[in-house]
Amino acid sequence: MTTVVIPAETRPGECRVALTPDAVGKLMGFGCEVQVEAGAGAGAAFSDTAYVDAGAQIVSGSVLASCDVMFAVNSPTVEQIRALPDGAVLLSFLSPTSSLDKVRAARDANISWLSMELVPRISRAQSMDALSSQALVAGYRCALLAADRLPKFFPLLMTAAGTVKPAQVVVLGAGVAGLQAIATSKRLGAVVSAYDVRAAAADEIRSMGAKFIDLDLDSVEGAGGYAREMTEDRAARQKELLAPFIASADAVITTAAIPGRPAPLLVTRPMVEGMQPGSVVIDLAAESGGNVEGSVPGESVDINGVQVVGGQNVPSQMPVAASRLYAANVVNLSQLLIQDGVVTLDFDDEIVEGACVTHLGDVRFAPAREALEGADR
Repeated sequence: MTTVVIPAETRPGECRVALTPDAVGKLMGFGCEVQVEAGAGAGAAFSDTAYVDAGAQIVSGSVLASCDVMFAVNSPTVEQIRALPDGAVLLSFLSPTSSLDKVRAARDANISWLSMELVPRISRAQSMDALSSQALVAGYRCALLAADRLPKFFPLLMTAAGTVKPAQVVVLGAGVAGLQAIATSKRLGAVVSAYDVRAAAADEIRSMGAKFIDLDLDSVEGAGGYAREMTEDRAARQKELLAPFIASADAVITTAAIPGRPAPLLVTRPMVEGMQPGSVVIDLAAESGGNVEGSVPGESVDINGVQVVGGQNVPSQMPVAASRLYAANVVNLSQLLIQDGVVTLDFDDEIVEGACVTHLGDVRFAPAREALEGADR
């Protein structure tokens, strides 16, 4: 029988948990025993009793020594990695090229690490796509933050005292997070316009009931449906054309990201200064460099009377929903690894191959391997 362990998250302020009580039974159906560290689900309002009722064991202290498979949201510490048994399998977010100390530790400890952000974006893997599930939560949360911080109503209101105009919201970036921010802002009654550098995004934006901001610039489409980096001239022209749309907005929500690279700068400080005092900017990408000049992760910065709110671990701000979605992702991925209580990694499966960073003392993810070789020279 395979033992799956769920430790408490170690990242400060993290409220999510990698497995929720309602997902325990699915793992048990694969032939697994589930051990949960005491208090691991408390931040997401999942009690130890709820896990026990679902069939899991609650363990006080370290749960790693008896582990065959470990689920985590954030990558564990180097010390936790070294505490895992030889040959254990780990599923979590990792950011492998920027966490070389952890990749090295997993390689040396003979750990097989599958990174959730490396799950291929193919149809068969949609139920395992944790990047998308967490982006969905983040986009929803950003729209709520904008509505909460804006000192105006979002919807049109007809009152005895007169008509209240709806808020004008601009969303930059129309991936999963951006589309959810659009949809939520629309449900709250705002008038929404949105922009994305990818040609396919125009129809997606319109399908959400928003107006597509057409800057008449060439599309910037990258691999896997993501945007790619643009030239300095195009970036400068884009900012120039976006400036009047930003200036007329009551709230701006930015969600643009390029995997493995710093977030693109979309909104400069002068563009923010051109907005009306009392306006709000929510920068979801603040932790990866920021789409907005001057944004600070986890803080609200006043720029000429405009609140610029930098996102920091935004999915964790809605831990119940985020945990349930993430738990579904890791359980669906573990279906490919665990059959009848036995763990087997099939590297002929493109999902397993694509997500695997380390295995049997090797670094299989090429960018991390090359970065590690360079760092070890």
